[in-house]
Amino acid sequence: MSQQQLRKPEEEEAIKYGDVFDVQGKLAEKPVAPKDAAMMQMAENALLGETKKGCAAAAMVSAAMKNEKAGFVGHEDVNVDSAVTVEETHLAGKRIITESIDNEVIGQYSQAAPLTSGPYSSCEQSEEEGGGGPITIGEALEATALTAGNKPVEWSDAAAIQAAEVRATGRTSIMPGGVAAAAQSAATLNARASREEEKTKLCDVLSNATERLGSDKAATRRDAEGVAVAELRNDPTLTTHPAGVSASVTAAARLNDQISK
Repeated sequence: MSQQQLRKPEEEEAIKYGDVFDVQGKLAEKPVAPKDAAMMQMAENALLGETKKGCAAAAMVSAAMKNEKAGFVGHEDVNVDSAVTVEETHLAGKRIITESIDNEVIGQYSQAAPLTSGPYSSCEQSEEEGGGGPITIGEALEATALTAGNKPVEWSDAAAIQAAEVRATGRTSIMPGGVAAAAQSAATLNARASREEEKTKLCDVLSNATERLGSDKAATRRDAEGVAVAELRNDPTLTTHPAGVSASVTAAARLNDQISK
């Protein structure tokens, strides 16, 4: 057996974008991180209605999970500098999907046939399927369960979730049994918990946020600003979590702006 086949653990390297996609330059050298994958999932859901097998998000999630398990990246790491985009173009009766990170195209697909020869160029979608529209506030909250799911719920998180619920539903009061009520209860219990393992995590509160909201709406910049202010005001250090509630709503609003252009 060759020396390469007997590769030692200390010689292993993180899975980088250049290993997964046909890209060059700075992006190619960056390890695929969990929040990068979550952003691509949100973008695909917004346009395609779901995360498609064979598209970029599926490949990124797999790579990010392996990188995190090996200790190369943290659960809340993000290596995207500017933007994650999924765009569609109609040409000769075909719907062409182009996925990009930091303005570098990482995948391009067609409903009829793959347009590129890369390992992830067979993203499939039937003619009957349509896009999922803009990302809602509820979907952004659920994305937080992916990007910061292991974080114990704190007062700043509860405040941000309440602000998101108000904007999604149009109600000024907390709904009994809603996501904001669950977040406030979790923050109260966590403040009294003596051990970390006893604390309720964001994933416990937000995994089914869309269902618990009752009504929902597309995330806008104004929504993102309101959620960010609520999180800031209730954080002891006056900062927002880099992969938390306001970060997810901000990312959703940004992606919605890109889709509407």
